[in-house]
Amino acid sequence: MRTTLNIKDDVMNKITQLTGAKNRSRAVNEVLEFYIKEKQLNNLLSLKGKLHLDENLNELREMELNEK
Repeated sequence: MRTTLNIKDDVMNKITQLTGAKNRSRAVNEVLEFYIKEKQLNNLLSLKGKLHLDENLNELREMELNEK
């Protein structure tokens, strides 16, 4: 998809240099993909301690065995 963005020259130069991409489009895509993965990982990590699978593990195993 073609999109027009206003990106500061120094920022564009930094991401092009850091990614090693041969053109600006690839550099921006790499940075956006990295950002998405990091956000998803942080969202998963924020769930740490909120799910209590240990308490339900035996129940889950029994349910699985009963389905077979």
